Amino acid sequence: MNEKQRNVFLILTMILMTVYLLWRIFFTLPFGQGVLNMIFGILLIVAETVTVLTTFELFVQKIKKKRGYLECPVIPPEYYPEVDVLIATHNESVDLLYKTVNACTFIDYPDKKKVHIYLCDDSNRPEVEELAKQFGAGYMGLADNKHAKSGNLNNALSKTSSPLIATFDADMIPQHTFLMKTVPYFLFSEFIKEDDIWRLRRKNEKDDGWKLGLVQTPQSFYNPDLFQFNLFAERSIPNEQDFFSREINILRNTSNAVAYTGSNTVISRKAMEDINGFPLRTITEDFETSIRLQQAGYITYATDEVQAAGLTTTTVSGMIKQRVRWARGVLQSLQNTRAIFSKKLSLPARITYLNSFLYWWSFFNRMIFILSPILFALFDFQIVNTGFWDIVIFWLPSYFFYSTAMRYLSGNIRTQRWSQVVDTIFMPYLIIPVLLETLHIHERKFKVTNKSKPSSKDKFYNLWYAVPHIFLLVLSIVAIIRFAYGKYGWALFYSSIIIFWLAYNIVALFYALFFMLGRRSYRASERIQASETVYIKYKDKEYKAVTMDVSDHGLSFYVPSPIDLPEQSGIDLTLQTCRYEARLEGSIVYIRKEGDGWRYSAVVKPVEETDKRQYMQIVYDRLHSLPKQIDPWVTVYDDIFRNIEKRVHLVRNKSVKHTKKVIGGN
Repeated sequence: MNEKQRNVFLILTMILMTVYLLWRIFFTLPFGQGVLNMIFGILLIVAETVTVLTTFELFVQKIKKKRGYLECPVIPPEYYPEVDVLIATHNESVDLLYKTVNACTFIDYPDKKKVHIYLCDDSNRPEVEELAKQFGAGYMGLADNKHAKSGNLNNALSKTSSPLIATFDADMIPQHTFLMKTVPYFLFSEFIKEDDIWRLRRKNEKDDGWKLGLVQTPQSFYNPDLFQFNLFAERSIPNEQDFFSREINILRNTSNAVAYTGSNTVISRKAMEDINGFPLRTITEDFETSIRLQQAGYITYATDEVQAAGLTTTTVSGMIKQRVRWARGVLQSLQNTRAIFSKKLSLPARITYLNSFLYWWSFFNRMIFILSPILFALFDFQIVNTGFWDIVIFWLPSYFFYSTAMRYLSGNIRTQRWSQVVDTIFMPYLIIPVLLETLHIHERKFKVTNKSKPSSKDKFYNLWYAVPHIFLLVLSIVAIIRFAYGKYGWALFYSSIIIFWLAYNIVALFYALFFMLGRRSYRASERIQASETVYIKYKDKEYKAVTMDVSDHGLSFYVPSPIDLPEQSGIDLTLQTCRYEARLEGSIVYIRKEGDGWRYSAVVKPVEETDKRQYMQIVYDRLHSLPKQIDPWVTVYDDIFRNIEKRVHLVRNKSVKHTKKVIGGN
């Protein structure tokens, strides 16, 4: 489907959904059915209306997407300004920081003397200061963590002076192209494209009112998120945050409401001075910074090209705490800036921020969508007053178009089903925090997201998070059994819509249960697919191979025919790319047949510090190898069956290993 056809489809979807909502509001309320029925009937209509209208705004932005596009200028080297690179750290390990600082030293720039790297440490740790010295970077320590990340970055702003500032979280590793893909945007007002060539603007061509505040590149992650990992879906779905970073935030260019996400960003110092630095009275200082920049007349721009990747949280408790912080912080910032009502913002921007507010109520809406068919089928509530054929006429076409439109909206990053799975998982834990923040009962303490690997105790602890989902799952199953019991023929046919919704919710609740059950991680570091040349030396023989994947402490390589490298044998390796070369020493840990050839896996370590730095770049200076889009051929059945099969297989393996251990012990 081309762009014009897609836009027609989105418009048709909005028309059908509007007709559906009008029908629901004016013709289906359960008048005369009692107070409780009326209350739940109104709640359901409100939930449907809010859900649909927030999507309409995204549809409109999708149609207008080209209007928000800026072409990155091609700038002569001498015009590139100085840049301060600020890496914010609180309690992250030195090993994690090493990779980020190392990558920053390899960033391309016409004059690298203009790039100034600083480690901003609000824990005042000697080992971090030593790391900064090791890389020739600046160190800015704070002792009291006052004002959390905002205080840390404001301290750095007060001690630096470059006109541009690049900010990175401690775990976010930039690619070597980061500055070359972001800095030129800040010279957009000084250059103009003429006959496919960029040249300096003449005095009468300059737009002095055009001010760029920041350029945000997508948040990306090289390790699977919990949706990918816990649901055994790291080969079939993208990272859950990709939908916002690679689609929603890009669409916000059309309304100049792009969100600063705290990392992988270049910001104008003049703009930060105009808003008096990073805001203090919020736990999402990044989101509020972007609003204040927009209110000060600055453009905030998001690009769609990934230029850095980091670690996503790996524990259920960590992810839930992270989302609660985001929810409360976004609502705090909207209240602090009065963004929804601010006359300093355009009407489209204010609508976007109203949408941002309503998004966090989608979890309450999801609860209503799950409870409504249960109330009808199990407790005989009449919350929708209509007949079967009316539903078929008004609901079925709009539902089909709406579900399909979600794919066109997200570029296959997200589907309606996966949106509802995500909302179902977070639902029990976000309703109360969102309500409290809406009522101005604030959380002020900034909590750093835990990125450490889950322990064996986490799996049992995570089951407590599944209690609300288990309760709703049981209710839904009992409801579908009671409602379908004794029905056959036309009676069953007329009941099909309620049965469909109950079954639909049951599937989402099973996803939530599988998610909370978790999955044990056996890897100390993430494997990243990479096809690079590697030379292997063993005794007096040398071989050439191609890597299949690389990680901090190991790699695997492929050869078309077996070679003389016994397991546990010590080997020397030289890994080469077009930019980097690293000498490694290691040993083979396993060998297996792979297609028409053979796969060898080895644990490795760099020979010298220079090799370590080069090797870290070989591993991380690349796009991650996780999916960018949803696999359209993977069905609900595939997901459920895969989860059951994998979990049964793991239990069997564990049982066999335990039996062997007992027998061996006897």
